[in-house]
Amino acid sequence: MRRWAFLFRPQWLALFVVVLAFAYLCFTVLAPWQLGKNTKTTRENAQIARSLDAEPVPVSSVLPHQDSAAPEEQWQQVTATGRYLPEAEVLARLRLIDGDPAFEVLVPFAVDGGPTVLVDRGYVKPIEGSKVPEFDAPPTGTVTITGRLRDTEGVARDKTPFEADGVTQVYSINIPQISELTGVPLAGSYLQLNADQPGGLGVIPLPHLDAGPFLSYGIQWIAFGIIAPIGVGYFVYSEIKVRRREKAIAEAEAEHAGDEAAPLTTEQKLADRYGKRR
Repeated sequence: MRRWAFLFRPQWLALFVVVLAFAYLCFTVLAPWQLGKNTKTTRENAQIARSLDAEPVPVSSVLPHQDSAAPEEQWQQVTATGRYLPEAEVLARLRLIDGDPAFEVLVPFAVDGGPTVLVDRGYVKPIEGSKVPEFDAPPTGTVTITGRLRDTEGVARDKTPFEADGVTQVYSINIPQISELTGVPLAGSYLQLNADQPGGLGVIPLPHLDAGPFLSYGIQWIAFGIIAPIGVGYFVYSEIKVRRREKAIAEAEAEHAGDEAAPLTTEQKLADRYGKRR
């Protein structure tokens, strides 16, 4: 056990704790985070690719009820006939369109014989830094629109909706939050307008069909989680080898020094004990 005693020194114990914590984070947080992003991106890319060739379908076929949502049909093109509710208009701020800041204009749309859905009319660019510009109101009366189904977003943390420039502004397109703010019941998915639609503004482009580096990043974190404990094991093995070598050298030097010393005679032993005769 003495040869392993050095492992209980504070510096070694601290190293073990750090490496174990790092490996735990790799397997439970970092790798799942990247692999989850890869799964989401792959799923979204497949939905976009499928929607490119699919014909638009009536929105009521995928959102038949007011509380309906269609997460598996995201990016599906749909048509809807009804009217805008401009009195419940909301702006989503701090959006990026092709790398530039923008507001996205959100308005409830009452579908004839169907639910009320939130419609993303498109984007407008801020003026003087962050002010809302003037833009056209949606048409009145009954219109038919075509757009793509989108999933609700999560609520932006620590970002409270507020009133500015005469309109309610939010930090994410979260349907339950917008429904509560406007007092209008909304279906669980929203519509992002295609180009050249009644009430449309700047057209929001489709995402690029790129899976990104998330899969490779996830695999790298798994590899790091495996390599880190192996590295500690290597350091322990190296330390033991060094200690064994140093011990062997010390023993060899002691033995060699003992061999070179001449044995004491009886007279020398007596003199050492009683002193020399005069």
